Amino acid sequence: MEMNKECLPCLVNQIVKITQITHLQDSEQLFKKVFAYMSQMDFHQSNPEIIGHVFSMIKDHIGNDDPYKDIRNYYNDLFLSQIDELDEKILSFDDAVKYAIVGNVIDFSPMHQNVHQDISTYFKDINHIELTINHIESLKKDIIQGKQLLYIGDNCGEICLDMLLMKRIKHLNPHIHIYFATRGYPVVNDNIESDAYKVGIHQYATIIHNGDCSLGTVLHRTSQEFQKIYDSSDVVIAKGQANFESLSEEMKNIYFMLMVKCQVISRYVGAKEKSFVCMKNKTLL
Repeated sequence: MEMNKECLPCLVNQIVKITQITHLQDSEQLFKKVFAYMSQMDFHQSNPEIIGHVFSMIKDHIGNDDPYKDIRNYYNDLFLSQIDELDEKILSFDDAVKYAIVGNVIDFSPMHQNVHQDISTYFKDINHIELTINHIESLKKDIIQGKQLLYIGDNCGEICLDMLLMKRIKHLNPHIHIYFATRGYPVVNDNIESDAYKVGIHQYATIIHNGDCSLGTVLHRTSQEFQKIYDSSDVVIAKGQANFESLSEEMKNIYFMLMVKCQVISRYVGAKEKSFVCMKNKTLL
């Protein structure tokens, strides 16, 4: 997906939020740098790629390579402390998919501020939540028949629920080889390699990073190693909106799992805002 003008307010608000998190004193200078970049940015690029550029500028300006590190650690620890309880509640593969998708509620964009409240509310009502787009049966079939799966993660905390889904994937097909991919460098609250090892993903998958600092998975910017694994995988699971925005037009057997968090994505996928989807790539339907 190309950059949508409706995404601009969220991009600007993200910059404001980071200045607040880091207590930046010379925020005006940062705004000028970012606005100068935005005045010349390529609107044919995807939103995740542009955010990656902007976030790199922010990190250089504030002298902090990982401003969301404490937040990532907090939510990873929070979910790890509940992992056994959550594991017991997951009674089927379908349940595991739903829990992994509901975990995508965790978001630190300026449009989603009530993270604690949202998590507790959705998990309390999870048995009553229905997926607006549900391609789980197709995903099951592809997993059972597949030899290699690439699972592209998204946010902190959520990664623990990804682990529980991968556990069920291995039950469904013990012989499938799973690769779990993180971002190559810190970008907002997205997972990096150290997060995946911390929560125990290596029990079920080979952990790799994509070699890039974009918010999603911008293929032409990723490493050759990542691209090779991507190309050779029978099935890809891509979590979250940023991965959807950057991979939605690829001719690949991808299943997108996400909460629809804005009107731009709502219109694109044909599902109402705040709904949950497990959607096979439209290019293959």
